[in-house]
Amino acid sequence: MPRKTGAACPVVEPQLQRRASLALFIGASIWGLYWLPLRELARMGIDGAWGVALFNACPLLVLVPLLIWKRRVAFVHPGPSLFIGIASGAALGLYSTSMVMAPVIRMTMEFYLTSVWSTIIGVIWLAERLDLRRGLAVVAGLFGLFLLLSGASDLATSALGLGDVFAVLSGMLWAVGAAGLKRWPDTHVLTTSAIQFLFAVLTGAALALSVLSISAPNAAQIVAALPLAFICSSLLLLPSVLAIFWACRILFPGRAAILMMSEALVATISAFLLLPAETMTALQWSGGLIVLLACIMGR
Repeated sequence: MPRKTGAACPVVEPQLQRRASLALFIGASIWGLYWLPLRELARMGIDGAWGVALFNACPLLVLVPLLIWKRRVAFVHPGPSLFIGIASGAALGLYSTSMVMAPVIRMTMEFYLTSVWSTIIGVIWLAERLDLRRGLAVVAGLFGLFLLLSGASDLATSALGLGDVFAVLSGMLWAVGAAGLKRWPDTHVLTTSAIQFLFAVLTGAALALSVLSISAPNAAQIVAALPLAFICSSLLLLPSVLAIFWACRILFPGRAAILMMSEALVATISAFLLLPAETMTALQWSGGLIVLLACIMGR
């Protein structure tokens, strides 16, 4: 679930642009399937936010040795790295938890309000100019959210549940982290990624213990679920994170924003096919489409 984080280079070789575009498209598409292993962990007995904690702990087994190896350059900007990692890690923990609590399609679209929050934060914190196009994107995004949270009548699609709160908050926090990356572009990707995963773990555990009051899994359940969690998070999700960060430093923001939409496309199609019970009303579908349109307009 990562977004574009830095300015693109003004002149880039066409071949490098094609490689970066392919890497971004594939990486974002993998994030569109992020919900699948989380739901499978829940089926295996690692309930809700505890599954989020386990899933995001696995990449640390890869990142920590890399940080030790790269320690001379990895900790050059500790303050900014910590700021970015905490914000994006809490966002990841909240977003992941929302996807095991509420309909995947709706949570994905609510998270994509990140572009709205990024615009607001950019104007306030980064002194960015608010032009007509971005102003309309903010209005459209908020109107889309209103439609997404309306017209539901049962528990599976409750109009305003805890999952919705987590999804919207995650988008806000991710926007804060993205603004930090824009403000401090020299932070090391390994450092911010490691802190991000660490605080995703801490957020998941905190939600499980306090807000959701979910019992911790036993050792046998953790051992049984660990191979799935490690393969999906460390060998698939982590490389996609690094690929997205790399590609977004090369591509122009508009092109990157369009390619990143593959995440929402894959999440929507996969959830629509595999989770037929998690339906949305026509009004909510309209709201989701408006949110995605606002995402493109705001980039």
